Amino acid sequence: NDVSFKIKRGETLGLVGESGCGKTTLGRCILRLLEPTSGEILYNGQNILNYGPKEMRELRRKIQIIFQDPYASLNPRMTIGSILSEPLRIHNLFEGKKERQKRLYELLDQVQLPKDALNKYPHEFSGGQRQRVCIARALAVEPDFIVCDEPVSALDVSVQAQVINLLTDLQKDLGLTYLFIAHDLKVVEYISTKVAVMYLGNMVELAEASELYGDSRHPYTKALFSAIPVADPSRKTDRILLEGDIPSPMNPPAGCHFHPRCWKATDECKTAYPSRTDASGSHYYRCYNPIN
Repeated sequence: NDVSFKIKRGETLGLVGESGCGKTTLGRCILRLLEPTSGEILYNGQNILNYGPKEMRELRRKIQIIFQDPYASLNPRMTIGSILSEPLRIHNLFEGKKERQKRLYELLDQVQLPKDALNKYPHEFSGGQRQRVCIARALAVEPDFIVCDEPVSALDVSVQAQVINLLTDLQKDLGLTYLFIAHDLKVVEYISTKVAVMYLGNMVELAEASELYGDSRHPYTKALFSAIPVADPSRKTDRILLEGDIPSPMNPPAGCHFHPRCWKATDECKTAYPSRTDASGSHYYRCYNPIN
């Protein structure tokens, strides 16, 4: 609802919030896998909601997605070679046999998989290797923008860092732009240029990553970040425990949706949704009683 943000070329916007707050829905609306009911989605200054099927087909070369579950997002009946060849065939890219084979080897090299992976099936790989295949599939058509929909949440902790570093290296080498959706706040801080916080379908705060983690203003953001584990057991942490349950997104409360759980809520919060307040040029929040 009323979500607005910009991502510059080469940046990563991290998107965080509790399950069901709308992170994945937002990512899929940007790709038009779901159709938004209002608003605009501007890509290079053009509103892609006005695009017809032919224009969207061309656009899909430039905007791709990496899904959360590397087990469910790969067809078990297709070899890795077939999986990586499919987007090339659909978009008529690298059509010669030698050219296509060269492109497949190039993709495997980019995601650090051996050449013999082309003749294997998804079940022959670990979760981390399958996610590398998903990354290679997204890269196959040479996109500019990739929605990373919780790309490491289904992986072992030991593998997560490898995949995150791979995404970071690919961004530097290929000039990619990411929308990075995740639950792990430390991972988001590490990979993101900017971070946006969502609650019940609304974007409640957005800022440069370093500024948001060091000087967040919205009470929900403060509570969310207070839950980040601290490695030093002797270090005191001020955990903010929120009371009550998350309201239903189908029937959110009037005013600020967070007010039933907010310790700073006033009567004003219960009647009207707060407008956007700019803390700085790149930092804004929606709150009547921000934390300074």
